[in-house]
Amino acid sequence: MATSEAGTLRLGTSRGRWVLLATVLGSSMAMLDGTVVNVALPRIGTDLGASLASLQWTLNAYLLTLAGLILLGGALGDRYGRRRVFLIGVLWFAAASAACAAAPTIHVLIAARAVQGIGGALLTPGSLAMLQAVFHPDDRSAAVGLWSGLGGVSAAVGPFLGGWLVDGPGWRWIFLLNLPLAAAVVAVTSRFVPESRNESAVGRFDVPGALLAALALGAVTYALTAAGEGLSPAVWLTGAVGLLLGAAFIAVERRTPEPMLPLGLFSSRLFTAVNLVTLCVYAAFSGVFFLLVVQLQIVSGFSPLVSGLALVPITVLMLTLSARAGRLGKRIGPRIPLTVGPLVCAAGVLLMLRTGPDSSYWADVLPAVTVLGCGMTLLVAPLTATVLAAVEVRHAGIASGVNNAAARAASLLAVAALPSLAGLSGDAYRVPSAVDSAFRTAMLICAGLLVTGGLTAFATVRGNVLAPTDRPVAEPDCEWACGTTPPLDPGHVHTDEGPATGSATGPSTS
Repeated sequence: MATSEAGTLRLGTSRGRWVLLATVLGSSMAMLDGTVVNVALPRIGTDLGASLASLQWTLNAYLLTLAGLILLGGALGDRYGRRRVFLIGVLWFAAASAACAAAPTIHVLIAARAVQGIGGALLTPGSLAMLQAVFHPDDRSAAVGLWSGLGGVSAAVGPFLGGWLVDGPGWRWIFLLNLPLAAAVVAVTSRFVPESRNESAVGRFDVPGALLAALALGAVTYALTAAGEGLSPAVWLTGAVGLLLGAAFIAVERRTPEPMLPLGLFSSRLFTAVNLVTLCVYAAFSGVFFLLVVQLQIVSGFSPLVSGLALVPITVLMLTLSARAGRLGKRIGPRIPLTVGPLVCAAGVLLMLRTGPDSSYWADVLPAVTVLGCGMTLLVAPLTATVLAAVEVRHAGIASGVNNAAARAASLLAVAALPSLAGLSGDAYRVPSAVDSAFRTAMLICAGLLVTGGLTAFATVRGNVLAPTDRPVAEPDCEWACGTTPPLDPGHVHTDEGPATGSATGPSTS
């Protein structure tokens, strides 16, 4: 299909349904990968003789390249064609997944995961961007809603599927699962999805900014992970280098004509505040999801399958109630949901302190994840909508992209730092008593982060930026930036009614 067909496709047509299928399957690859790998970590550690630091890098190598390059990946799609870059990302992701499945050692697996993250940075931005670009304006809201809901189904299935594969044919199959998905995505996308690009995208790419961001995150992540083995001079030096690289990144972004991270967005107090809330809550969520499955398997003796199923209520709650939470935020303003949501999440995290040896799923685990899921449901849709409403409509896409990157960076740093702060390192993750003690400390830290996020929202969010206004509806600058967020966390989704009307988003899923 030619580029000229973009923006005219109707959802009710056969071709429209194929386009929707391609985007859902493509985003599902990244969603499934995020939800199943956590469940498999203890078994990967046993089979490959990995230390806790190596398991942290199994997650963080992927998050590092994804977080560092996702903004650049979206810009490449705008310039060279969203379908083209999306397909390259799918093939890249599939090839790296095959390498992960074949990894003979933990070090090879970590390297393959880093390569997989590059594919994710090319794949993730294109999924929703293609919907925004090719569908008729009258059908975009419905298409995005279906994309979000159907993508949430894959997130709900992920923990169950991951646990079943780990218990059955083995953890390597969680990566091989991506190969048939990729083949289907390539076949459908190549035949049915029209090409689209931003014809006004000119100038040079901010490659120095992307490299500095990735190097800064990598150095800080290494220092935080290595700190679990002791604060050696190398740890301090690496951490200092990471901070210096971060300062250099800010300096480069200030001077670059077309920066990857437009610092002018942070002149909005509300935008800055909501991103601070994002850093707090997503760091906490990632810490909880990383350590909970370890606690359930090593301390409570749950199988990988049951450990994966333990997280399903969160996704189910978000799928069924997020739209209502979005409408509530629109009616009463974002301050209360952004304050109460993290506090409810903190209560759910504190309830997880009841999990331990001989825990019952129904009496101990289910109440905790249910309360956590209710808090996330109350928080996520208003958070996304407020990020978009905090800036001008023409900047909605890049605002969502920045918030997306902030969430991923928070996840990356939390997985690196939390075990060290909780006193867990080396092979101690195989010792139930050590895991139990560290888990309790970590949950207190995560609850503190959530409370900090809620209090930050209470102190900084004012007014109702989500209320309908008399301004004319404008086309959002969704472009590429509305990709999905970290595993088991909500995706950044907005409709073509977007911030111009103050409309809340549709269901937000992982």
